[in-house]
Amino acid sequence: MKDYKESKNRVGVSIGESVRILRELQGLSQNELASMTGIPQSTLSAMEHDKINLGVERAKVLARALKCHPAVLVFPGWDINKEKAA
Repeated sequence: MKDYKESKNRVGVSIGESVRILRELQGLSQNELASMTGIPQSTLSAMEHDKINLGVERAKVLARALKCHPAVLVFPGWDINKEKAA
């Protein structure tokens, strides 16, 4: 596991916002991401605006296209230091 430096400030983002941020960081439009994933642009827009749930299967498809782990999309604000094992 790589060492990493935590940011000084955490910014809470929703699942939809994390999808939008990752898409924009890669310079993709919703239409381009729709073409890459087969997910309709209208569905991507609704997800980015938190109007519909991402879902596990869509998270996997989007993660492949956005070159990230699905957990980055599903748990955008998760803080390992604040969570305790059950």
